[in-house]
Amino acid sequence: MSFLIDIFGYLTVVLHGLSITAEAMTVGGAVFLAFVAVPFNGRMDGQGREILRWTTRWLAMSGLALAIVELTIVAMQVSVLASSEGISIADTLGASFVTSSVVKIIAALALAAGAARLGSRARFAILALAVIAECAAVSATHAIAQMDHRGLLALFDLMHRAGAGIWIGGLVYFLYALNRLHSGEACRLVGRRYSLVSALCVASIASAGLGMAIPYIGSVEGVYGTAYGVMVSTKVILFAGLLLFGLHNLRTIDGLGQEAYLSVLRLKRSVEVEMGVGITVFFCAASITSLPPAVDLPNDRASLHEIVERMTPKWPSLTSPANGDLAITALQLKLDEEAAASKSSTVPEAFIPGGGESPPRNAEDVAWSEYNHHWAGIAVLVIGFVALLEHLGVRAARHWPLLFLGLAAFLLVRSDPEVWPLGSEGLLESLRDPEVVQHRMFVSVIIIFAIFEWRVRIGKIGNTRAAWVFPLMTAVGAGLLLTHQHAISNVKDQLLIEYSHAPLAVFGVAAAWARWLEIRLNGAAARRAGFVWPVCFILIGLILLNYREA
Repeated sequence: MSFLIDIFGYLTVVLHGLSITAEAMTVGGAVFLAFVAVPFNGRMDGQGREILRWTTRWLAMSGLALAIVELTIVAMQVSVLASSEGISIADTLGASFVTSSVVKIIAALALAAGAARLGSRARFAILALAVIAECAAVSATHAIAQMDHRGLLALFDLMHRAGAGIWIGGLVYFLYALNRLHSGEACRLVGRRYSLVSALCVASIASAGLGMAIPYIGSVEGVYGTAYGVMVSTKVILFAGLLLFGLHNLRTIDGLGQEAYLSVLRLKRSVEVEMGVGITVFFCAASITSLPPAVDLPNDRASLHEIVERMTPKWPSLTSPANGDLAITALQLKLDEEAAASKSSTVPEAFIPGGGESPPRNAEDVAWSEYNHHWAGIAVLVIGFVALLEHLGVRAARHWPLLFLGLAAFLLVRSDPEVWPLGSEGLLESLRDPEVVQHRMFVSVIIIFAIFEWRVRIGKIGNTRAAWVFPLMTAVGAGLLLTHQHAISNVKDQLLIEYSHAPLAVFGVAAAWARWLEIRLNGAAARRAGFVWPVCFILIGLILLNYREA
């Protein structure tokens, strides 16, 4: 239980991201069933019936997944609350967040059962259950916690969530329909219906988002001076990218005819990217919900001068302080000497992971972190250039993925100096610290896609789907970066670090899905995408080279 309490904050963000994704696939599937799949049932040479069957089946699984994730979240919250506050689990069950989760779970399970047993015959009941699940989700958000305009903010939140869910969650079902339809005309008919629904969703997202931004952020200073404002801005940038893909899809749909193989292929690949970026937006939204609104943080904001000063390019630091000069190591050495001098049999620990306090930091800790980021930047910069050389025809450059293994080894050793192998803290013990957990996850992601991509490049893996590992793992890494938490107690310093992390995540998303398009498309479109992702890696390297914490 103590381990769960230690990593509770980070787990909540990740699970909330999964919950939003499952919720989107549930509400998106319910709307697709009612307004797209059912109207086309029995049409288009029987393909409509197959689409309807698949829609109900996946809708049932989405509802079940939502119930499972939500049950996991509420069980974890109840357990942590009972343990940390010293109250019984029974006393926590009357909390409002428990009530909201229970309603959401029941609605999701009923929806799953209705989709599995009754299918299209219960489409409007399924739609009603999806609305109930959405309302239950809204009842546990920032909107309900506000003292003023609570009802209006709750309505905006519902419009925002439902719009995103119907649009992004519905893409899964739309993509399946495109893969099963055999003519451009059939794709155009289904696409126009789905595009109409999506256009209404975009209007709902934009208007509700603006309606929430004004009371939650409050001012221009709240946009750039708080972590909440920075994450909202990141979400807006990703949303703008989604809109570009959506407009491209709309134009493609309008131009479809009976013989339109290449146009349909491009449409499918664009929908795949739209869906992937949308899921990243969901995790960004989950990260936002873990932050206090900007209006609730009037102090400790960063000024424009501080932001410009921090982001102004400077020569990177390429020399590292000694491990013994770091705050935890130096403090532990002092405690050891004091214990030895007093002949005490017990030596207090300088820092206990997961103890609820941020680890001590000094100037050497800052220099250590900056050194790590700067050398990582050099590595990513080199990787980007070598990958670009391969794209230009240099055969020897195809081994560039192996450079990622060196980066992974560097990060494994250097990212947490108090932890094995440099520090005295054991690996399992260190996993009580959320930041260490996140660093280990990043290293694992790097190793996985490096090995797979290298074997793909040298032709050792014949399965073409193995090439998907690299873009998918890159997308996962970018999503994890949006949820990354630094163990720094200073709110302003955390915000200034986000000014580096947010663009890293955005360029990571762009690199991931550009590589995906290179794999999944052909001809000139694939070649253009093949130039984009190495450039994104070069830009990521440059950002890391300018990373600073002071």
